[in-house]
Amino acid sequence: MEEYSREPCPYRIVDDCGGAFAMGCIGGGVFQGLKGFRNAPQGIRRRFAGSLVSIKSRSPVIAGNFAAWGGVFSIVDCTLVHLRKKEDPWNSIISGAVTGGVLAARNGVAAMAGSAIIGGILLSMIEGVGILFTRISAEQFRNPAPLTAQDVLANSGGRGEVDSKSGFGFPGSGQPNISG
Repeated sequence: MEEYSREPCPYRIVDDCGGAFAMGCIGGGVFQGLKGFRNAPQGIRRRFAGSLVSIKSRSPVIAGNFAAWGGVFSIVDCTLVHLRKKEDPWNSIISGAVTGGVLAARNGVAAMAGSAIIGGILLSMIEGVGILFTRISAEQFRNPAPLTAQDVLANSGGRGEVDSKSGFGFPGSGQPNISG
């Protein structure tokens, strides 16, 4: 299953890293804004000021963490695509596990193993939901099975007659009767 809408691998790393930074910046800004508003002293002006201070101080850190995760994930994903010569859900699952392990390396082997397991499970759930939605949406585009002569005989009451007068919209091109 190849994705043609994505950039080739060297550019994909920068693209994913930037996209992760943007998601972290926006999501972190919203979350930190609410947190700063809630934890500020009373008064609407103080609450908005606390919200802004919290956004300015913590949102770039969260965005950087997201960018690091996206960059490592893309590097591992592109490496697996190059080594395995195919692009499938296993690449994303393995990339999530390796990324979780690499980013937790400073905390020790136990934390690495735990983060790798969580990363692998998280990405396998994401890939599983993606496959599920793909199969559900593909069901509506499935072509119906073509009619056979036996189906036509069964639907016409065994007489073997088909409407040959219409010619399917083309004058003078009558369809022959199917007789059993």
